[in-house]
Amino acid sequence: MARFVGRERELRDLARVLDRVRHPTSDRPGAAVALRGRRRVGKSRLVTEFVANAQVPAFYFVADGARPDVERARFVRAIAASGLPLADSLPETASTSSWHDALNLLALVVPRDRPSVVVLDEVSYLSVNDTGFEGALQAVWDTRLSLLPVMLILIGSNQSEMERLTSHGRPFYGRSTDREIQPLHPRAVAELTGLAPADALDACLVTGGLPALVTSWRPGQSVQDFLADGLSSSLSELVASGERVLTSEFPAEVMAKDVLRAIGSDARTFTAIGQAARVEQPVTLSRSLDLLVERRIVAVDEPLSTKASRLKQYRIADPSMRFWLAFCTDAADLIDAGRGDVVVARVERGWSSWRGRAIEPVIRRLLAESAMGGDGPLPPAAVVGSWWDRTRTNEVDIVGADRSAPASAVTFVGSIKWRDNTPFGRRDEAALARHRDAVPGAGEATPMIAVSRCGGAADETLVLEPGDLL
Repeated sequence: MARFVGRERELRDLARVLDRVRHPTSDRPGAAVALRGRRRVGKSRLVTEFVANAQVPAFYFVADGARPDVERARFVRAIAASGLPLADSLPETASTSSWHDALNLLALVVPRDRPSVVVLDEVSYLSVNDTGFEGALQAVWDTRLSLLPVMLILIGSNQSEMERLTSHGRPFYGRSTDREIQPLHPRAVAELTGLAPADALDACLVTGGLPALVTSWRPGQSVQDFLADGLSSSLSELVASGERVLTSEFPAEVMAKDVLRAIGSDARTFTAIGQAARVEQPVTLSRSLDLLVERRIVAVDEPLSTKASRLKQYRIADPSMRFWLAFCTDAADLIDAGRGDVVVARVERGWSSWRGRAIEPVIRRLLAESAMGGDGPLPPAAVVGSWWDRTRTNEVDIVGADRSAPASAVTFVGSIKWRDNTPFGRRDEAALARHRDAVPGAGEATPMIAVSRCGGAADETLVLEPGDLL
């Protein structure tokens, strides 16, 4: 198993919940936590580490999307094999005809005299495949489990379904603390890879901050060497992970996969995506895009200014998935055919231009963190986005504002130049000033910033380097 890294804050948060179970302030010591997050982000690994550190009796069940009766039979067998103190008291012939029965069996073996942890992983499979699961979970929690010193952890990769599971109007609403597990922060990626800030941000684009990829990065290894290693085997995480995500998220939705690949090839507008994916019917395309956005695989950007806009553009939300779609969709076949060099050459040709666009959302996120904190060099902003007009005659990489569009004030505008050897210069500054004047809500007095991979100098622009972001 790969070494466990980071996640100190998440581990502390889980430990606090378990402490509340240990030292209850009411007659219901039980506590529930619902963890959601994209696939491969490390949810299960986090909980496994937490359970190991907690040193309390634990039950861990991973749903696999089988028929409800098959899933329940696996669940009962897992209870019997769990090692919970009372598990051996279950009759060998124990069986269930409903999730209400199955969860009541679990409640029978949960310790009464000491804390324990119960983990239901990929719980969204259970709620989707059996309409009775949510009601059963709520009923058994209210009548049995919450009365015991148990910490219930629900984990799911289907983020939209996990949100629905605990939303208003659903049976389990108000019974759990909900938490989204994010990829590793760029600062953590920099620390774990041992890279200089500029290279560490490039590493974020390749790994997406996903622990399985970050921990496979040898400290100090260059981006080029990491890619060469990862593209040398069709079994590497770098090559195989993207196809696994597609298969698990969209086992039957061929159209959604085609649309996703179109966006991955840098089609960004509705029309361009339809043409690239060869989807002729707008309704069909809208349905696929809605599905991708709902599952948080695709993000939607809108121009940020003081003026409302109907313009939209789409992008792959996960940088590592964006990399895989751009360069690795057929990598496994080529590598197995002895032509991994074709994939390496493809990356070398397209890396610079791909990186220049892929880095933008990462930088905007880091700028937003700084601007919201109010303790850095940036003017305050609640939101950091970008702006463009319909013809893309004017396009601004960075716009800070007091709220989402339509904002009441634009607090700064900026440019991103992620070039290896050319610093941000006065010509870039002049271009930024021209485009600033086109942004609704911005004007001559609006501060300008630039984020440059290799620094720069300007008269009226605050130039930030990678180290400033981290």
